[in-house]
Amino acid sequence: MAALYEPTAPAASSTVTSAISKVVRYGSELTTPGVPGHAAPLRWDVGSLTREGSRMDDLAGMTTGQRVRYFRERAGMTRPVLGGLVGRSDEWVKAVETNRLLTPRIPLLLRLAEVLQVDDLGQLTGEEKLATSAFTKSAHEALPQVAQALATYPVLTGEMTPVSATVLAGRVTQLWELWHGTKRQRTAIASFLPGLLWDAQIATRLLDGADRRDAQRSLAQTYHLTQLFLCFQPVPELIYATGDRAIIAAQEADDPHAIAVAAWYLNHIFRSAGQQYEARVQLITDTAQLLRPDAATEDRALWGLLQLAAALSYAKIGQEGDAWHYWDAAHRAARALPDGYVHPHLIFGTGMVDAYAITLHADLMHGREAIRAADRLDLGAMPSATRRSVHSIETARAYYLRREPVATVHLLRKAYDESPDTARFNVFARSSVTELRHRGGNTIRADVDDLARKFDLVS
Repeated sequence: MAALYEPTAPAASSTVTSAISKVVRYGSELTTPGVPGHAAPLRWDVGSLTREGSRMDDLAGMTTGQRVRYFRERAGMTRPVLGGLVGRSDEWVKAVETNRLLTPRIPLLLRLAEVLQVDDLGQLTGEEKLATSAFTKSAHEALPQVAQALATYPVLTGEMTPVSATVLAGRVTQLWELWHGTKRQRTAIASFLPGLLWDAQIATRLLDGADRRDAQRSLAQTYHLTQLFLCFQPVPELIYATGDRAIIAAQEADDPHAIAVAAWYLNHIFRSAGQQYEARVQLITDTAQLLRPDAATEDRALWGLLQLAAALSYAKIGQEGDAWHYWDAAHRAARALPDGYVHPHLIFGTGMVDAYAITLHADLMHGREAIRAADRLDLGAMPSATRRSVHSIETARAYYLRREPVATVHLLRKAYDESPDTARFNVFARSSVTELRHRGGNTIRADVDDLARKFDLVS
């Protein structure tokens, strides 16, 4: 199998950076369940406001079309890629960018902002600030407690007793089972995260030797779970924080497996934000070299997972050949795993790789091929409610690209039934329902209105 696992060709060298873009304050009156009484939590600010100011200087005097071009080029997208992602042609994008068309209406502006990762519609239009999160992102009711837990640090540990590394690992495993086994996974884990974050940090401070490394491994996984809770909520600075802290904890654990998992999740963060393309691919290719896919099943699974991350990164910027090259490598790795193998919390296996083929086709604007990939997939065999929901949403996205609203709405309803906590926070699901409420016909109106209520888009 040596030929199967040749080292991934490195991308252009770049330094992986991470930052929290703003100071986040949620109010000192909030309390953290499961955390002993403590003083006001420490806050952080990495100073990227300077970059924000520079961006505003760049945009000064630009028309809406010029701003669309600015953000498109910043994201590394071609006009056909952007057009496909918003359901329009490359000529339409060119017409908008060259001011031959009027400014798009709000639903389409929201879609452009989502694809281009612009949180303030004013940066696209030049008008007053209008946060896209008001339309496209929802906040879980437990978000303030989890946010405060991330901003709370157990500094004075002199009289504390840490939980054992074994107990800590068991609690993490239980949360993974909750995350994949329940339909309302965010709600299920939210009350446990603050206490687990607190205990894991204390354990890494007070335990020694192998126990400390095990605690670092559990802390990294706790940050992964926190990232999953936070994803698609309007707190990008906290999501960055979880990814950054997780990979630091994994490195402190000195565990190639933990580092590989952290690289997968950090890649998700940068890819979703349309940032750090070279850095995230370099991270993946470097981390893959830490694994021994010929020697052990878990190494093989994690190596395949990293190939899948590279495939998704290339598809996001429209590099089709590279995307399918790495998907093929992930597929070969998955097929080389024991029959029926699925990674216990990453869900990596042949089913997951096949499901992500839908995403690759959709990102590359091949709606018909994405639908064909979905038709070959047995989602019912995937042991995760949230994954089944996600891939149903991706199939809905494929039908949306084909401008088939009835199928789109049907699949969004199916995704909601699989996991309400997944569907109602998903940005595509929310923005497409918003748009279909404006331009959908009577055939789907009742179903779209019902989804809008379920997604908290209307009162």
